[in-house]
Amino acid sequence: MGAPLPVDTLYLSVRELSERIRKKELSPVALAGAYLDRLESLGPSLGAVVTVTRDVALAEAKRAEGEIAAGRWRGPLHGIPYGVKDLLATKGIPTTWGAEPYRNQVFDYDATVVARLREAGAVLLGKLSMVELAGGLGYNNADASFTGPGRTPWNVRYWSGGSSSGPGAATAAALVAFSIGSETSGSIITPAAFSGVAGLRPTYGRVSRHGAMALCWTLDKLGPMARTAEDCGLVMAAIAGQDPLDPTSLDRPWTLRPAAERRWRIGVLKDSATKAQPVVTKNFETSIEVLRDFCEVVDDVEFPDFPYGPAVSTIVQAEGASAFRDLIESGATQTLRQANDTWGGFAASVVPAVDYLQAMRLRAPMKRALDALYARYDALVAPSRQTVSYPIGVDFDKAYPNVGGGPAVIPAGNLAGQPALSLLNGFGAEGLPTGFQLTGRAFGDETLVAIAAEYQRRTDWHTRRPPV
Repeated sequence: MGAPLPVDTLYLSVRELSERIRKKELSPVALAGAYLDRLESLGPSLGAVVTVTRDVALAEAKRAEGEIAAGRWRGPLHGIPYGVKDLLATKGIPTTWGAEPYRNQVFDYDATVVARLREAGAVLLGKLSMVELAGGLGYNNADASFTGPGRTPWNVRYWSGGSSSGPGAATAAALVAFSIGSETSGSIITPAAFSGVAGLRPTYGRVSRHGAMALCWTLDKLGPMARTAEDCGLVMAAIAGQDPLDPTSLDRPWTLRPAAERRWRIGVLKDSATKAQPVVTKNFETSIEVLRDFCEVVDDVEFPDFPYGPAVSTIVQAEGASAFRDLIESGATQTLRQANDTWGGFAASVVPAVDYLQAMRLRAPMKRALDALYARYDALVAPSRQTVSYPIGVDFDKAYPNVGGGPAVIPAGNLAGQPALSLLNGFGAEGLPTGFQLTGRAFGDETLVAIAAEYQRRTDWHTRRPPV
C-alpha cells in the first residue's frame, strides 16, 4: 500500500487528474480509494450520499488502471471517479429518487448516461442525494429527502441547493471529481451557486434521459457539475448525443471549441442584480468587469416580458402529477418527508387541463422572443440566484423576505430549452458562495463553456476550498 493521497490531489480538476493518470503518475485505484474514503466519512454529514458503491468503484478503477498500463487510454475521463444524482438507474444498485416510498427500488439496467460514462472509463463511486422526487411536489424546506437536508460544505448550517443537493455538496467538498445532476427549473443552477461549483444545464435534448426518473417530460434535463467549466465540457463530450432509447434526444454530439477568434459579445440583463442581496450584486458587478477584459459587454439588456414562473409552475404540477399519479392516488405521499410534499401532489392533480395547455401554448412565443434576443449575443449574464444559500430549518419563503426579483432567467431558459452555466464568483455572509450564470441560445452550450473557462483562467474562485 502506498502513502494516502493528499487531499490537495482530490481538489484537482478533471483535466489535471486526467493528465496525471495518463502519464501514469497517479493510480486510478488509489484515487478511487481516496475519494471513497472521503465520500464515506463526509458524505453522510453533508447529506450528500445515499449509496456508496465501493466494490463496483474499485473494480472499475482496477480495470481502468490495467487498460491504461497496457496503452489503451480511452480519453480524459478514464479512471476519473464520479457520482450521480439518485434518480439515474444503476443496475443492481438502489435508485431511491430521494423518497421514502422508493428507498428499496432497484432497476435491472443502467441509465444511458451511466453506460456512456462507463464506456469513457469513468469510475462510479456512488449514488448522491437529492430532494425527494426532484422537488416536483412543491417542497419549501431543505429537509426534503429521507437522507436529510443537503448541506453546503462552505457552512454546514446552510443548504447545498436542490434538487441536485448531493451532487452540489459532493463536488464542492471533493467527495467526487465530478457529478451528474438534473434540472427541471433550477436544480443544477441553484446547487451550483449554493455549493460553489460549476454547473451546466445543457440544451434540452442534448443528453439522453433514458433511465432517469421522469418528473416533467418537456422540461427535464441532465447535466454535469464539476470544479471547472472545462471539466463540464469534458463530461458533456462523453454523454451528449442521440440515443435510440430516448426519442427526445438529439443528434448533437459535443464539439470542443477553440478559443474565440473575436471578442465574445455579452449582454448584461437589465435589473438582474438590483434587487439581490448587496453581496450578490457586488460580486456580480466584479464579475462583469472581468468579462469586459475579453468580451464586448452590452449593459442593460431588456428581457422579454412573459409569465415564465407561472407557466413553469403549471407545467411541472400537471406533468408531475401524471408522472406520480399512482403514488399520489395510493396515499403513499403521506410518507414523504417535507410537509408540502405530502399534499402537493393532490393540488397538482387538479390543475385544469386548460391551464396546462395555455402554459404549453405560451412556450412558442416565449421561445421566439428569447431566440431573437439571444441571436444578438454569445451569452447573457445574470446572478445565478438573488441570495446566498438558505439556512437549514427555515422555510425558503421566510429566509430572506423582501429580497429577489429581476428577470426570471431560470424558468425562461428551461421553458425555451436553452443552456445555462453557473460559476462561483465570490463569497458573502457566513462564508457562503455566490454565483453568476451565463445563458445562451439553444445549442450554444459549447460557447458558454468557452467563455466560462476564460473567466476561470483570469480568476481563482474555482480553486478555493471549503473548510471540511
